[in-house]
Parts: sequence; structure tokens; C-alpha cells
Amino acid sequence: MRRNRLLAPAAALCTAVAFGLAVPHTAAAASDHCSYVSSGVRPTLTYGDTGAAVRQAQCLSNVWGGRPPELAVDGVFGSVMRKKIEWIQVCHGLPESGVVEGRTWHVLYHPALDCYVPYPA
Repeated sequence: MRRNRLLAPAAALCTAVAFGLAVPHTAAAASDHCSYVSSGVRPTLTYGDTGAAVRQAQCLSNVWGGRPPELAVDGVFGSVMRKKIEWIQVCHGLPESGVVEGRTWHVLYHPALDCYVPYPA
């Protein structure tokens, strides 16, 4: 019984990879890699916003994978970024608003490692 509990996470990961589902990386990698603004700067971001905080959110969202695998870190909150934010929100049971606010910032910095929701087509 104990052996099955230990193998379950590995089996889930293999299944996710086999079916092309996105598996996020660790939060440490996100914080180390994304430095457009300090981690304490977390303004509400919506479609059409621009600037360094948008670049930070784009960079952090790239840690998640999915399709597209990486957003352009251009500082423009466009429709592709909104779709990716909505997907990340669904992965965490947050309202699918496409708005980057307090709870969404939190999950961008602290991605769950067990989200196997396929990226929307």
C-alpha cells in the first residue's frame, strides 16, 4: 500500500506528459528568473495594461508552460496573456476573470505542482 502512494505522483506526471498537459515548474525558478519589478509590487492588471508589472506577470506565467509555451515578455497585456491567466486561474480554483489581482499574483509566484488542466484550444 505504501509503495502505491509513493508511485502515484510519478504516474500522474508521466500521464500528464504523455497527454501533453502542462506541468508547472517550481516557484523558486520563477522568482529567480523574473525581476522586472520587486515581488512586493502586485498591482491589478487587466487587458490593455502595459509596463513593467505586466512584464513580470508574463515572465511568471511562462513558468507554467501550456500553449503557447511562452508569452512574449513585451509588457503588453493582450488577448493571449488573458487566455493564459484565465487558464492559471482555473488550475487554482480562482474565478476565471483574466485579471491579475492579489490571489492571481500569489499563484504566479507559488505555482501548484499538481495542475493537469489542459491548456484551452
